[in-house]
Amino acid sequence: MTNTIRPAISSGPIAMALLLLSAFSVACDGETGDTSNSDGGEAGVVDDAEFDPVDWTEATHSKDADPDFEEVFADYAVKRLDIVVTEERWQTMLDDMTSLYGTFGEGRGGPLEEVDEDPVFVPAEVFYEGLEWYRVGVRFKGNSSLQSSWQNGILKLSLKLDFDEFEDDYPQIDNQRFYGFKKLSLKNNYQDQSLLREKVAGDAFRDMGLPGSHTAFYTLYVDHGDGPTYFGVYTMVEEVDDTVLDTQFSDADGNLYKPDGEGASFAEGTFSEDVFVKKTNEDDSDWSDVLGLFEVLHDDTRITDAEAWRASLEEVFDTDVFLTYLATNTVIQNWDTYGRMTHNYYLYDDPETGRLTWVNWDNNEALQEGNMSGSLALDFSDLSSGDWPLIEYLYADEVYRAQYDMYVGEVIDGVFKAGTIQATYDEYAALLEPYATTEVSGYSFLSSPDDFERAVSELRTHAADRTAAADAYLGR
Repeated sequence: MTNTIRPAISSGPIAMALLLLSAFSVACDGETGDTSNSDGGEAGVVDDAEFDPVDWTEATHSKDADPDFEEVFADYAVKRLDIVVTEERWQTMLDDMTSLYGTFGEGRGGPLEEVDEDPVFVPAEVFYEGLEWYRVGVRFKGNSSLQSSWQNGILKLSLKLDFDEFEDDYPQIDNQRFYGFKKLSLKNNYQDQSLLREKVAGDAFRDMGLPGSHTAFYTLYVDHGDGPTYFGVYTMVEEVDDTVLDTQFSDADGNLYKPDGEGASFAEGTFSEDVFVKKTNEDDSDWSDVLGLFEVLHDDTRITDAEAWRASLEEVFDTDVFLTYLATNTVIQNWDTYGRMTHNYYLYDDPETGRLTWVNWDNNEALQEGNMSGSLALDFSDLSSGDWPLIEYLYADEVYRAQYDMYVGEVIDGVFKAGTIQATYDEYAALLEPYATTEVSGYSFLSSPDDFERAVSELRTHAADRTAAADAYLGR
């Protein structure tokens, strides 16, 4: 594999815009102002505040436009996104990562470190289909995937885009959106040589009628001063605290939590406000909805009066959504979430129902047996007792177990039917192959182009194996 790539840019609006931005990058070198803001992020070069957002239209840039899912999240397409950032701002991002995770490419060894601070945002220009989005907030994102990639010298890092992050510094971009989206994530498909897991798993959850993020394939090019560099195939993921709430719930004003840490297991006595991180209503110091679920979940009526316990639980928690999620997650296999790990899910307190609703998140480790203790068995015989009560208690209840079993059958006979999902793998693989096999050393998790074909083949085998496992579990 070659070490560098300089793909040609066709003539037209995007070529002209990138040339102008390249000149802008040179002109701005060294002309820095105050680089701090109230959020502790990068305020950027103050001398570039005067510009005219000539590409701005209501449909493409305005907050008034509805999210255009067909444009941004096309299923059978690989779209291209370009990010142009000044050399100085790119260095700010790299220096910040060094302060968080150490020198790039120098693995520290041992367990990964806990880092509570998000990487820094900087303003950058985003180009898509000949149009420019201005002073977009761009930062690296992730947890173990970010740290591991950085320390192993892989610059294909996940990114978060916030299209009006810097509107206070640049009034011209007030309420800027990308076809109706304020925030988007570009996932780097960490430890997924097929590049398919994030999309296929996410689609399976949504196809089962569950709330969750839309996904799509993109190639990413980043110009940080030396022309566009191919960063590889990414999966664009819809942000839960943006359009998932706005479009999949009738009321988006409830509390959204992204739990992370011991209390996220819901084990008795483990609740902590610090664990249940609020992504909405951050200034409201009220966790009574989560505390209510803890209280009902561990109430003695679970043993003494199961019917009363179920009635109380269903007043505060959408058990049907959770059991549908649990069946889907366990059939397709996903170890890096609840049941093994205390992260990678959201809870939304839906004002319409008054119940906490489960929303899955982060599926790059799905569709495999997995690491650590591996994915859970369909009958949860390998679940650690007392540590994961949302699974243990509901599965122990005969009513909820029957409901779970029903959904296992629906998943394996529907959204994850072996023949159907294998055909999907083949179609996606044919679509991605030209882009995956030309990823560049240092910007790829593939050691050779053959890795991609092998990984897709493993997914096809996995689909057949899960049908056999589900049929055996259901006794059919």
